[in-house]
Amino acid sequence: MATGKNINIKLKIWRQKNAKDKGKIVDYKLDNVSTDSSFLEMLDQLNEQLINEKQEPVAFDHDCREGICGMCSLYINGRAHGPDTGTTTCQLHMRKFNDGDTIFIEPWRSKAFPVVKDLVVDRSAFDRIQQAGGFVSVNTSGRTIDANAIPIPKEDADKAFMAAACIGCGACVASCKNGSAMLFVGAKVSQYALLPQGKVEATQRVLNMVRQMDEEGFGNCTNTGACEVECPKGISLENIARMNREYLVASLK
Repeated sequence: MATGKNINIKLKIWRQKNAKDKGKIVDYKLDNVSTDSSFLEMLDQLNEQLINEKQEPVAFDHDCREGICGMCSLYINGRAHGPDTGTTTCQLHMRKFNDGDTIFIEPWRSKAFPVVKDLVVDRSAFDRIQQAGGFVSVNTSGRTIDANAIPIPKEDADKAFMAAACIGCGACVASCKNGSAMLFVGAKVSQYALLPQGKVEATQRVLNMVRQMDEEGFGNCTNTGACEVECPKGISLENIARMNREYLVASLK
């Protein structure tokens, strides 16, 4: 079994003290990086080096480091989440890079995702869109029907499950030339639109979520398809089409 090796790399990282700071790319040199380490472990190694040198460590988002929370969102060498397809930044490993490589690391770029510090951006706009309609009402009077007892065609259940796989990382927004959030909103609308539990609020859900999306300053979709390509969970463009249909129907009621 092949074992990892150590490589030396050069890093060009976006540093920005706060939302008002202009920000700039700063160069770093990092030696003896194991190719078995994850990308975030490499950043941990860099920060240990910076702390030992009495320098300010690089701020970046992370949480689960298991590819399911969406926090570890970085723009790496011009691609959301880096060179690997269908992978979050935390699941990206340094074996994807070579000795002597120069790696550019930037935060998401979107008007609706303002930079907080360095590589950390404020993605609370997604939370507000969710709060506008991404939920279902459940009768808890004592006669609640178990969700598993409601018959649902397997095709619909599968599509709803695939839409629900969206982790809200924002790669779709960062990849879109218009900064559109329609893949994210389409997924959140679809996961309920396909299920009977979501029918009660279907009309208000799509109207409220699309309105909130627009208020947050996200751009519109022009069918470029970059969002689907860069999405680490492979969320389909079909969800945008479904959201548009739901929105049209709701607007006519």
